[in-house]
Amino acid sequence: MAKISLVLILFLWNYQGVAQDQFIDRNGVVIFEASEELFEEVKAINSTATAVYDAETNELASLTLVRAFEFKNSLMQEHFNESYAESDQFPKAIFRGALKNFDLVGLPSAGGEVQLEGTLDFHGKVKKIQTVVNAQLVNDVLSLLGNFTVSPADFDIEIPRIVRNQIAKEVQVKFDFKLKRK
Repeated sequence: MAKISLVLILFLWNYQGVAQDQFIDRNGVVIFEASEELFEEVKAINSTATAVYDAETNELASLTLVRAFEFKNSLMQEHFNESYAESDQFPKAIFRGALKNFDLVGLPSAGGEVQLEGTLDFHGKVKKIQTVVNAQLVNDVLSLLGNFTVSPADFDIEIPRIVRNQIAKEVQVKFDFKLKRK
């Protein structure tokens, strides 16, 4: 499967003359939650993810700057960036994939579900992702809403014993992209 490269993402981000079959969102929302009941909420929101969709190939790529995740607790945010995600060394989370058996033209006006398959590159490790996405096209804006589950172990992130029972073994990742036709 051909993949959208970071060069293409940056090109589409900066180029105003993108073809009609390209969609882009520069303010996509990615949320992750690793909370355990009875403990402080472990949740962060990033509202600056860039996503690009190519309707010709059905490829989807997303670039999320790790430091842009915001926590309610600033100390938790600092620990996340310095000790867990190591944001200085691994500044980006990159998803590359494709919507399977998806026909943008045939998408019902109420939207529909479509299979998304690809890889998530985070913390220097790559994990395969398969999930179902809700897709809807309204006024040249393609809305893609979905979620998937990963674990810190998938990305070789070690949780210190002292806080291990306060952080979920499975992390819920949600995304909401509103891609505008270019």
